[in-house]
Amino acid sequence: MGDIDETVSEAIEKAEKEPESRLNSVIAALVAVLATFMALSNIKDGNVVQAMAQAQAASIDKWAYYQSKSTKQHMAENMVEQLTIQRDTSANLTPQSKALFEQKIAAYKDEAQRYTTEKEDIKKDAEGQQKEYDRLNQHDDQFDMSEAGLSIAIALLGISALTRKKWLVIVALVFGGFGTLLGLAGFLGWAIHPDAIAKFLS
Repeated sequence: MGDIDETVSEAIEKAEKEPESRLNSVIAALVAVLATFMALSNIKDGNVVQAMAQAQAASIDKWAYYQSKSTKQHMAENMVEQLTIQRDTSANLTPQSKALFEQKIAAYKDEAQRYTTEKEDIKKDAEGQQKEYDRLNQHDDQFDMSEAGLSIAIALLGISALTRKKWLVIVALVFGGFGTLLGLAGFLGWAIHPDAIAKFLS
């Protein structure tokens, strides 16, 4: 941001020194608008990155909880298997002992089934957090590409103010328009995502 601030300052100073130059006045105004929009986008992007970190942490926690439930489910299923083997291989079981085996086997079966149901709910929550992370990541990419486009535009406008080349202003406006469009997409939740650029920059 230090280089951009310096470019902005140079462009504004040049416009102030030569007020008769309409081009420099336009450039100074464009630089101020683009720099302001970029600053607002950076604030929003910072919030998006924080939300991404929270969604990722929540997803990791949910999957760890899911794994814990899986372990408990396997332990309950193993107990059912062991008790069933003990019941079937024990000779001369009294009716009371057999009833106790049946009771324990039923209890562990219920427990295993409960864990299966709980796991499905946890899995849905974990997948929901992952989807939220992916959604936020798309907006993060939009703000990153917006910042790149706006930075290039501001740099080109600074050079335009020094060289007075109008074609450079047009090129800067193209980059500025691209950056502004992606910044607005990030703010407003538009599904604009240049995948090729995102892959190249990642």
